[in-house]
Amino acid sequence: MEPFPPSGRVQRGGRVARQERAVRTRKAILGAAGEVFAEHGYAGTTISDVYTRCGVTKGAFYFHFSSKVELAQAVLDEQVSGQIAYLEVPFTGDAVKFQEVVDIGLLVGHRLTFDRMLQGSIRLAVDQGHEIDRRVPYRAWIDVHRSLLAEAEARGELLPGADLDDAAEMIVGAFSGVQLMAEVMSDRKDLEERVAVLYRGLARAVATPEVVAQLDITPDRGKRLMARVVAEADDRARERVGG
Repeated sequence: MEPFPPSGRVQRGGRVARQERAVRTRKAILGAAGEVFAEHGYAGTTISDVYTRCGVTKGAFYFHFSSKVELAQAVLDEQVSGQIAYLEVPFTGDAVKFQEVVDIGLLVGHRLTFDRMLQGSIRLAVDQGHEIDRRVPYRAWIDVHRSLLAEAEARGELLPGADLDDAAEMIVGAFSGVQLMAEVMSDRKDLEERVAVLYRGLARAVATPEVVAQLDITPDRGKRLMARVVAEADDRARERVGG
């Protein structure tokens, strides 16, 4: 047995540890930024607000981000890179594809009641007067809806003549407006009820009556889906530990 590891192994181990620490720090800064942007918007947020909330030094912050614009864009990009996680709903065995369209809105609506990172990115997406590209998350969400609607159309679930591009943009635009109104009117306390009302109306406008009759568009469905997401994540974590 070697009493000491070769110096090359020590150097590699130290480099990996530093890389992992840098990844954790960057993630912590983004999480803090999401919280602060959610509370104060872009204009009301300062860089010192973020690194103070995060508990890192000014130097550590600037190692990862050179400006507030870069930080805000990274928060939005994080939303887009995690878009599949936010918009991908757990398999529930429902008979109609259009249920997945509904579930996206209900699940994201539920997450918006507690997920500060998501709240911050949404706030940035609707705020005006800054230099970041706010179109990216909207385009990503529209693309996901367009794909699901195409699958639903192929199964005969949509009304004849439905325009998929128009429908996808209508759904995303309507959701954006409803969540913003819920924030203003009730600090999102009734967001899940408002989203359920919205999707009941959208379903009747796009899907066939037979499909609408099979949909679960109850306000608590997002919470039930979230519980399934958490349970599946816990199962995967246990498998990794056991494997």
